[in-house]
Amino acid sequence: MALAGATAFAAVFERGRRLDGRYMQLIVATGERPPSRAGFVISRKALRRAVDRNRLRRQVRAMLVARAAEATEPFDVVVRVKPPLSRCDLPAAADEARRLVARLG
Repeated sequence: MALAGATAFAAVFERGRRLDGRYMQLIVATGERPPSRAGFVISRKALRRAVDRNRLRRQVRAMLVARAAEATEPFDVVVRVKPPLSRCDLPAAADEARRLVARLG
């Protein structure tokens, strides 16, 4: 379920539609073949501590796995976290991610 490589990211950025929130942006494109794949762009400027970046990544990945199980066709998604995001904003960011993932359609 991992989106890897610069060309894969570039393809999603080029042909994907954007779902914007306050803390993050999801770029979603129809997948070429199963399974659905996800990639993350979480800079150190967005979240200073690695443990916080990894926690948010795990939470959003779990949401995407659940959504992919329900989806009728595969999708590729890039999750981009907008800086700055503080530790106290992590629960709000996770809630926002839940709402954005639900909108994947």
